[in-house]
Amino acid sequence: MPPAFLYFDLGNVLFFFDRDRAIAQMAAVSGVDAATVRGIVMDDGLQRAIERGELDWTGFHAAFCRKSGSTPDPTALAHAASDMFRLNVGMLPVLAACQRLGVPTGVLSNTCDPHWRFLASGAYAILPGRFRTIVLSHEVGAVKPEPEIYALAARRAGVEPQRIFFCDDLPGHVEAARAAGWDAAIFESSHGLVEQLARRGLSLGL
Repeated sequence: MPPAFLYFDLGNVLFFFDRDRAIAQMAAVSGVDAATVRGIVMDDGLQRAIERGELDWTGFHAAFCRKSGSTPDPTALAHAASDMFRLNVGMLPVLAACQRLGVPTGVLSNTCDPHWRFLASGAYAILPGRFRTIVLSHEVGAVKPEPEIYALAARRAGVEPQRIFFCDDLPGHVEAARAAGWDAAIFESSHGLVEQLARRGLSLGL
C-alpha cells in the first residue's frame, strides 16, 4: 500500500542552509572571529543544547556572551544565526501534488526556536500552514536519531508506523526511522523523491 503520511526534514530537504554564512554573520555581530564562534556554537554543544530544548534563546545568548567575552544584541545575534536558509523550490510541486491528492504531510526536524521563528515568520508560504503535523526537536525535548522523537511523531501522524514515509538528508536519521518501523529514504533531490514515492505506489503526477 502507498504511504498514508509523509514526513519531511527541514534542513536540506525543504530548505537548504549555509552554516558557514550563519557563523560569519554571528562573528560580525559579536566582533568575535568566526573560528571562535564555530567552536562555541558547534564544538561546545550550544547548538545541540538549544535544538534539544535544554536552552532557550536567553540561555543560549547568555552562554555565548560568557564564552566569547562579547555582548551582542540578542535580537541581532538571533537573526545572524538564522538568516542562512534558502527555499528548495523543487519541493513546491511535490507539496502541491500531495495537497491535491489529499496525502497528509508533516515536518520532523532538529531545529531551534530562532531558526523556526525565522522560517515560519511569513516569508515562506509553505510554513507553517502547509503541513498537518509539525514535530520540532526543541519543542518536544528529543532529537533525531533518538527513538523517542520518532515514536512521538508517529502518534501525532495518527497512522501505523509502517504507513509513514520519511525523507532526510542524513543517513543516521533515515536508519533510525527504519528502526522505528517507518519507511524512509535519503533525500537527494525533489526529482528523486518523486521517483521514490512512485515506487511505493504514490504517483504525484509530476
